[in-house]
Amino acid sequence: LSLRELAGSGPWASGRVYLTWQAGRRHGLRLLLAPFTLTETGVPETALGFAGASYSAGQTVQATYTFNSYRLSYRYTAHEGRRTTAWIGLTAKVRDAVIALEQGATSSRKDDLGFVPLVHLAGQWRPAPHWYLGVDADVIAGGPGRAEDVAVKLGRDLGRGWTLAAGYRMVEGGADVASVYSFAWLHSMVFSIRRSW
Repeated sequence: LSLRELAGSGPWASGRVYLTWQAGRRHGLRLLLAPFTLTETGVPETALGFAGASYSAGQTVQATYTFNSYRLSYRYTAHEGRRTTAWIGLTAKVRDAVIALEQGATSSRKDDLGFVPLVHLAGQWRPAPHWYLGVDADVIAGGPGRAEDVAVKLGRDLGRGWTLAAGYRMVEGGADVASVYSFAWLHSMVFSIRRSW
C-alpha cells in the first residue's frame, strides 16, 4: 500500500510547538509537541489488502494517516563562541501513529504507539548582527528502522525577545519488523516565530 499513490503528495499544513528551558549556562531541556494527521480520498487502480481487510479497485477509498510526535530533549551546550554555538544531547520520543482505510462498510486500521530514543544535534552560526543560520536534528539509525528529523533555518532577531525564521525540514524514517512495514519521507517549508524571556 502506497499512501502517496492513493492520497497524493500534498501539500498539507502542519504545526509544532517547542518549549525550551535553559537550566544553566550549558544545560537545557526542550519539549516538542508535533501532531500531524491527514485524511484524503483516492481511487486505487488495483485491489488493496490492508490490516486484514480487502478494498476493491476503481472505488473511492478514504485514507487517514496520523503521526503525532512528542519529544523531551536534554541539550548540552558543547560550544559557545562569538558567532557559533553547538548543542548535543539525547531525545526521548513517543510516537502515536495510525494508518486507517475506509471504503463503504469496510474499514481497517493499524495503530503504533511506542518509544524511540534519538540523538539530538544542533548548531547555529551568526554571519551578521541579528541574523543566524541554524541546523537542528533528532536522528537514529540501525537495526530494523531509522528516524531523522532535520531542519535548516535562516533567522532574524527582531528585538524584545522575538525571532522570525524560515527554512526547510525533512522528516524520514520507519520500521521493517514482523508486525509492520512502514516508511515515510516528508519535505516541508517551515516558518517559525520564537519568543524568549
